[in-house]
Amino acid sequence: MRCFRLPLLAGLLVTALAPAPAIAQTVMIPENIRAMLDAALDAGNESDVSTIVKYARAADPLSGDAVLAIAEKWKADRAAQRTQVIRQASFLDLWSGRAEVGGYLTTGNSDTAGGTAVVDLTREGLRWRQKFHAQADYQENQNVAVREHYLASYEPNYKIDDRAYIYGAAQYEGDRFLGYNNRYSVSVGGGYSVLKSARTKLDLELGPAYRNTDFTDNTNQSAIAGRGTLNFSWRITNGLSVTQVASAYVQRFNSTLGGTTSLTAKLIGPLSASLSYAVQYESEPPAGSMTTDTTSRAALVYSF
Repeated sequence: MRCFRLPLLAGLLVTALAPAPAIAQTVMIPENIRAMLDAALDAGNESDVSTIVKYARAADPLSGDAVLAIAEKWKADRAAQRTQVIRQASFLDLWSGRAEVGGYLTTGNSDTAGGTAVVDLTREGLRWRQKFHAQADYQENQNVAVREHYLASYEPNYKIDDRAYIYGAAQYEGDRFLGYNNRYSVSVGGGYSVLKSARTKLDLELGPAYRNTDFTDNTNQSAIAGRGTLNFSWRITNGLSVTQVASAYVQRFNSTLGGTTSLTAKLIGPLSASLSYAVQYESEPPAGSMTTDTTSRAALVYSF
C-alpha cells in the first residue's frame, strides 16, 4: 500500500506548490478617451484614429495597449473588407476623381469668350492602378479662336509594393497655336512614391517614350524621347490644398516641358474652387509659333 501512496502524495504536493494560473483582467479605458476613439472610428479616418491612439497612450499608459488593440483590429477589419470589395468589383466600379469646369464671357469694348474643362479619374485595385485625364481649353476673341488645347491620357500602374510601381502611358495632344495639330506619345517605365502620408504625396516617374507629332507646317516628326513626371500634393488644412504637376519629354529635336500649379479651397460638400497656372514650353516649334504658352484658370471642382 505504501508504494502506491508515495506517488499520490508527491503528486498532491507538486500541485499544491505550483503557481496558480493568471487571472485575466480587463483594462478599463477612461470614458473620455473611449468617446474620442469611438468618434474617430465612426468617422472612418485612419489618420485621426492613429492620432487619437498616440495621445491616448501618452495620457493613460495603463489603457494604452487596449486602445491600440481596438484600433489595430478596426484597421485590419477595414483592410479585409476593402480587399473583398475590390476582388468582387468589375472594371467599371471603384472609380473616383474630379471634374473641373470654368469659363468667362465679356461684351462691350471686347467680345471674348473662353472655357476650360478637366476630368481626372483614378481606380485603385489590389495590384493595378488606372488613371485617366482629359482636358480642353478654348478661347475666342471677336469670333476668332485664339486658343485651342486638347489633351487626353491613360496610364495603368502595376504596383510592385506599397511605393514602387511600373507604369505605361498613352497620350494625345492637339494645340495648333503651339505649332502642332496632333501629337501621340507612348511610354513605359518606373515610378516611386517618395512621399506618402495623409497630407503630403510625391510621385516620380521616369522612362523611355516614343512620340509622333504632326506640325502645323505640314511636317511630321517621330522620335524616341525620355519621359519624366512629378506629381506633388500638399493638404495644408482640411479645406485647402496645393498641387504641382510637371512633365518633360526630352528628345533630339523638339522637347516639351510643362507644369501646372493649383490651389484648391473647399466650398461645401463635394464642391471646391480652384485657381491654377499652367506653363508649356516647346524647344523647337514651327516658324511663327511661340515657344512658351501660359494659361491661368479659375474653376469650380466637383469631387466624387
